[in-house]
Amino acid sequence: MSTRFVLIQPSHAGNVGAAARALKVMGFDELVLVQPRWDDVLARDETIERASGAGDVLHKARAVATLDEALQGMTHVCATVMTARDFGPPTSAPREHLGPLAARGERVAFLFGSERYGMRNEDVYRCHAALRIPVSPAYGSLNLASAIQVIAYEWRLALGGFEAAPPAAPAAADAAAVAGMLRHWEQALVEIGFLDPAAPKKLMPRLQQLFNRAQPTPEEIHILRGVAKAMSEAAKRTRP
Repeated sequence: MSTRFVLIQPSHAGNVGAAARALKVMGFDELVLVQPRWDDVLARDETIERASGAGDVLHKARAVATLDEALQGMTHVCATVMTARDFGPPTSAPREHLGPLAARGERVAFLFGSERYGMRNEDVYRCHAALRIPVSPAYGSLNLASAIQVIAYEWRLALGGFEAAPPAAPAAADAAAVAGMLRHWEQALVEIGFLDPAAPKKLMPRLQQLFNRAQPTPEEIHILRGVAKAMSEAAKRTRP
């Protein structure tokens, strides 16, 4: 799944650097700037300092002249807004919209407006959805880089986060290997005097059930056969 973060007319070099850092810590690396205030913003000292190790994201980032260029190849575009628009795409909290979106395999672009003016209506109108980060009604001003961090986090969460998949359980030994091991144990148990072949009762069927529940791996079968061999050898040494 392709994810692109688009900054429209960013005016502070520090925010561009902080945006790169926000993307990298969430595992994203595609940053596009539309008409940035500084032509050399990606190479400015403040940008690099605020990126704090995300220089690879800055190196890959690009500046373009139009929003059309920034959105090429994207199939789902999300605006970020402070207030809902009376007209335009539906507005929702990020988590509400991004959860279902993650399952659809879209190429997603997240748009962020200028620090000075936010997003223009005409840019919001071309989006499929508007995302509004829930903030305190008493103070709703969110720094651009902070907003990017929140959206990047919510999108990563929707994509499943960074939790490593649990290691696959080792394959269990096949039925033939278990049967062979049990025959080996039966012989060894007779040799050490634990099993009376004339009156075995249900010892071997119960051991069969035990090992069926345990689902031993081929390596564990090898160990168990080693134990049976050791029992047999010990029995031979103790015979008159």
